[in-house]
Amino acid sequence: MRLTKKRRDNMLHFLSKTAGLFIVPSNLLLALGIFGLALLWTHFARMGYRLIVCFIILIVVIGALPIGNALILLLEQRFPVWDASRGFPTGVVILGGGVINPRISAARGQIALGGGGNRAIVLAELARQYPTMRIVFCGGRGELFRAGPTEADYFVDLLATFGIQRDRIELESRSRNTAENAAFSKELIMPKPGERWLLVTSAMHMPRAMGAFRQEGFPVEAFPVDWRTVGYQDLYLISFPSLNNLRRFDDGAHEWFGLLAYWLTNMIPEIFPGPQSNTLPARSNYFLASIDAALESRQEQTPILLGSLPQSRTVKKSKQTKFIGPIHVPAG
Repeated sequence: MRLTKKRRDNMLHFLSKTAGLFIVPSNLLLALGIFGLALLWTHFARMGYRLIVCFIILIVVIGALPIGNALILLLEQRFPVWDASRGFPTGVVILGGGVINPRISAARGQIALGGGGNRAIVLAELARQYPTMRIVFCGGRGELFRAGPTEADYFVDLLATFGIQRDRIELESRSRNTAENAAFSKELIMPKPGERWLLVTSAMHMPRAMGAFRQEGFPVEAFPVDWRTVGYQDLYLISFPSLNNLRRFDDGAHEWFGLLAYWLTNMIPEIFPGPQSNTLPARSNYFLASIDAALESRQEQTPILLGSLPQSRTVKKSKQTKFIGPIHVPAG
């Protein structure tokens, strides 16, 4: 039985949330240090000392050098600032994920902005400049097990404080990740040819978001906000090792891992989407096909025996025929 798209999306969402904990660089470094300490009380004490030394060196290097800035800067420089001279936009899609902290908002009885709160400020200015522009907010629940309100539950009240009428705002509260942001917002909006839609999200997250919307066939214009770097001069900032640099390294690495995972699972058409799309769908389809085949084989539990293959499927060698394998075309 062929896997449904919903079931596969649920599986990929679960893997992204669980595997993501183990590929965070700071978590890997911490595990390296703890493992080295544990080896000090064994016959592998020398290896333990070496691991601890490696742990200290990596912490100092990542904490002092602008490696995190470099990872973030490459992402933020991918799309330029939106050009308002191009004309009146039909509507705007703003992605959640850090705009509002629904857990704190529910506990404290007032709206608590997250790290992406600047998106709401930018949106308020856009709504003032374009009074007939449609406003769509995507903000579901991305956690695996935590129940409670979503960002969308508070977003209308937040924009009301800026004087934006409630009937202008359309909410999409089902999405759990960027790919579902694109799919569900397209389903809600049903964009028509010739319409101009803006996509508002953090500059660091914009490449993956634009790729997801392109994959869904929803043309949008990038409106990056929430900048975290000044420019290329940030590559020359060397400081005393700090947790802030480690955090920036984690955030940048998380987004690059996300781009790779989305490309492998066919959620974006290219590994590093930019202003000009260069699609490469063929390679990513192999990964999804392997997932489907593996899960289907586990469901059916039907082993394939070599002796059961019909004779007509036997391939004879020929001097004129040579298999050279699949051809991979690099992006860009």
